[in-house]
Amino acid sequence: MRIASYLLPDGTRSYGLVREDRIVDSGPQLRAEFADLRALLSASATKRLETADGGEMGLGEVRLLPPVPNPDKIICIGLNYMSHIKETGRDKPEYPSVFTRYPATLVGHGQPIVRPKISDHFDFEGELAVVIGKSGRAIPQEEAMNHVGGYTCLNDGSIRDYQRHTTQFWAGKNFDRSGATGPWLVTTDDIPDPAALSLQTRLNDEVMQQTKLSDLAFSISELIAYLSIVTELFPGDLIATGTPSGVGAFRNPKVFMKPGDRIEVEISGIGILANDVIDEN
Repeated sequence: MRIASYLLPDGTRSYGLVREDRIVDSGPQLRAEFADLRALLSASATKRLETADGGEMGLGEVRLLPPVPNPDKIICIGLNYMSHIKETGRDKPEYPSVFTRYPATLVGHGQPIVRPKISDHFDFEGELAVVIGKSGRAIPQEEAMNHVGGYTCLNDGSIRDYQRHTTQFWAGKNFDRSGATGPWLVTTDDIPDPAALSLQTRLNDEVMQQTKLSDLAFSISELIAYLSIVTELFPGDLIATGTPSGVGAFRNPKVFMKPGDRIEVEISGIGILANDVIDEN
């Protein structure tokens, strides 16, 4: 299933199934019981979407939100593709490199991402994001994939100069509306093997990043097992699994996003996350 969260024309938040270029709105029948997609995931009730039909509309009639607009946490992994590790001149780390983003830093598909006034070092990072579907703490690696609810695309927009102020990435990763996720969540029944997927990032139609997800240094199951030792994972939590080589900061000459640009992250089996770049007001 492809499940989207969105704003209706009257401003109401809702969610529903995506079928080709149409949305089957489930909100009228399910919102009283499950306020949002996070609540639906928490109740293991996504199958209810198959019979909840509150009317159809075109994708262009709604404003897409991040698939889970209100995650408890967004955990990001740095340096998790072997190609990117080599690009930075590092060795494979012993443990995953972990940082966090806040929900306010992410917008949905089709919404502009914002280059802050303070910097012109606005970089792109195309990623696969894992959406947790089942809570767990200290999850054994062999059980980890049972805790996945689905997958989506993510652009971990990065303000590189701020990212490098210290050894901690936080500052460069948490400017408001600097990243994006979407266009929707694809459930695991449609993606039995995420390692078989491929990712491509395009800036103004030029391919910047391209990889197979099999190049991950730490697999999804390894990440879930490791992260769940530290913190309980909840339905709706996002794990951004890292970006491959080709980011703007390591190109010669460097390539950073600027107002008027269009950035796209495409993952096979999921779709295209596309956002225009604007300057901060």
